[in-house]
Formats: sequence, structure tokens, C-alpha cells
Amino acid sequence: MTNVMTYKGYSARIEYDDEDGILFGQIAGIRDGVGFHADSVDELRTAFREAVDDYIETCAKVGKEPQKPYSGKMMFRVSPEVHRRAAQAAELAGKSLNQWAGEVLAKAAG
Repeated sequence: MTNVMTYKGYSARIEYDDEDGILFGQIAGIRDGVGFHADSVDELRTAFREAVDDYIETCAKVGKEPQKPYSGKMMFRVSPEVHRRAAQAAELAGKSLNQWAGEVLAKAAG
């Protein structure tokens, strides 16, 4: 089971508010706060898609480029020992470090 919805490359984590009896979410990975809510899963799916479409449309109206969820480029620092072990694991798997790391991260992210 997943609590994530995806549409047009945007994703949102879905939560339930027992006090108000609603499902709600917010578009992840962008600085602009874009939220939505509904009483049922079908209504929530529609609300999410409308929120994404509205975000894109609003950005166009104000002349702002919609923020893309992620570029796919990652840079981070690790210790030299971790770098060495990762490079060795990639080489032993017959892959580039980028290819190997991408696969490891994809598995870890589910």
C-alpha cells in the first residue's frame, strides 16, 4: 500500500485527518505550498490533479516557471572510505558509479 499520488511528474503524500474526517495532501518537492483535500479517494485524486493543473496554470498567468519536482541530478559528500567501497561495488557489478548508485537509491526509496 502506498500513500503517494503522482500526476504530471508531481507527487503528493496523502494523509488522513480523523478529527475532520478528510483525506489531504500537499505537492512535494516544490517551495510553493500547494495543498488539497477531499472526503473520498476518488475526490482526492481529482482534487490533486486540479491542484497540479491550477499550479501550472497560475505560474503561467504570473509569468513564473513552474518549479519542477526534481532534476535527477544529485551531489552529496561521503567519506573517502564510503566512496571507495561504493566505487568498488560498482566496478564489481560491472556498472558506473552513477548507474550503481542510482539503482541502490531506487531500491532504498521503494
